[in-house]
Order: sequence, then structure tokens, then C-alpha cells
Amino acid sequence: MISGLLALSLLLGSWLWHPDLASAADTGSNIAGGAYDVVLVEHLRIKVPAEAVDAWIAAERGSWEPWLEAQPGFLDRQLLWDPKREEGTLLIHWRSRADWQTIPEAEVARVQQRFEQLAQQLTGSQQGNPFPLIFQGELLPQ
Repeated sequence: MISGLLALSLLLGSWLWHPDLASAADTGSNIAGGAYDVVLVEHLRIKVPAEAVDAWIAAERGSWEPWLEAQPGFLDRQLLWDPKREEGTLLIHWRSRADWQTIPEAEVARVQQRFEQLAQQLTGSQQGNPFPLIFQGELLPQ
């Protein structure tokens, strides 16, 4: 997994590999001996200022990471940070589109609320999401 992140960072040029991102991205790598078929990759981009990268990672670990690991069909997650744009990219690998899409919106909202609470505490923000969503989509491995 780490070599994959490093390769991606070298390929994209502007992406920064960070040791904390590598361990955060390593969830799911032990599934079936590290081999699995990804059917869908959820693709998110969020605003992450340079001074808040560590807070973002900590908020992810305290909210989304344990929740995702408990979801049926969740395989893996990669966290990447672009220092030029000050954006985080999350690539969440799912076994099927149905596994991803059948998660109730109320449950996602609950985890997002926890993420935002942690992010506020860690950044000293008083309100709102310190790491707003810029883009949400899906990718299909070829």
C-alpha cells in the first residue's frame, strides 16, 4: 500500500506522501491476504489547509476510519494530500456499488457530524466543517 501511495505521489507530482497518510490508508490491506477485487472507488476531495493536515488525519481516524472498517463491502481507503491546492483526496474502495449505496443517509450524517466535531476540536474552529467537501464522485477500476 505504501509503495502504491508513493508511486501515485510520484506520478501526480504535486501530491505529498505523508507517513500518517500511509498508515491511515492501510486499512483493509489484509483482506484475503491483501488481494481483492475492487468494483467501485468512492472519490472525495476536501479542502485541507497545510496547517491542518494532522488535524484532518486525526479526525478521519476518530470517525470515518472505524466506521468504514465495520461496513460490509468496505475494502480499503487511501488519504492523499495536495500541497499546491491544499486539498485532501479520499479514495474509498468498495466490493460493490450496492454495498456503498445501501448505507442509510442518516448513518452517514451521524458519522459526518462526529468527524466535524473532532475536526472543530482539533483545529480550534467554533462552527461548521473545517474541511468542506469540494467534490464527490465515483471511479471504476479498469
